[in-house]
Amino acid sequence: MKFAVIQFPGSNCDQDCLAALNGIAGVRAEYVWHKKTSLDGCDAIVLPGGFSYGDYLRCGAIARFSPIMASVVEEARNGKLVIGTCNGFQVLCEIGLLPGALVRNRALHFICDLVTTRVEVADSAFTHGCAQGSLLRLPIAHGEGCYFADEPTLRELNERRQIILRYATADGRIDASANPNGSVENIAGICNREGNVFGLMPHPDRACEERLGSADGLKIFQSMMTTIESRRQQAA
Repeated sequence: MKFAVIQFPGSNCDQDCLAALNGIAGVRAEYVWHKKTSLDGCDAIVLPGGFSYGDYLRCGAIARFSPIMASVVEEARNGKLVIGTCNGFQVLCEIGLLPGALVRNRALHFICDLVTTRVEVADSAFTHGCAQGSLLRLPIAHGEGCYFADEPTLRELNERRQIILRYATADGRIDASANPNGSVENIAGICNREGNVFGLMPHPDRACEERLGSADGLKIFQSMMTTIESRRQQAA
């Protein structure tokens, strides 16, 4: 099972993603430089965290114009699984594969911490094996991680069950005390209408070993593997 990890100038979590994925049995992850134009042969696409193009203009605003993004959009529209973490989430919003935007943190400073997120949709392509309401401990590291969307978009996200993760307290409550960046409705991660594109500000790639403080990130990648395998069986 092959995962493509996109590298932009300024990416710094591409190595984390590659190491995490290659540490999972049955997965082979490879870098794809942003100037490439094809993603043929991969089963899933990862847009990693970091500071693509130095975050000039705003996070993800320049990366959306990289040559590889035309292929990312095409593959996403064809149903391939795409996950964007942190800066990758910002890029997905900038290019229109996900609704809404990521803006400056409420406190206007960079946050690096380990947070609790609650699984809001247990049967998504990215949360198989996670019970409804289960908690995932995942690290964050961002200055522009405050998710914002207008009321019609939020209503649609809720109605269509596109809000996959929310920031929560250690006992699973959704309230302001658990919100690290001011995201509307404590949103930590969303998917597109079709359910194959997932963006989240936390880093599952940095939570794949207990010695890092949590291995909960593995559940997201393993869920992707389950989805891909299930599709293969259906196609056969």
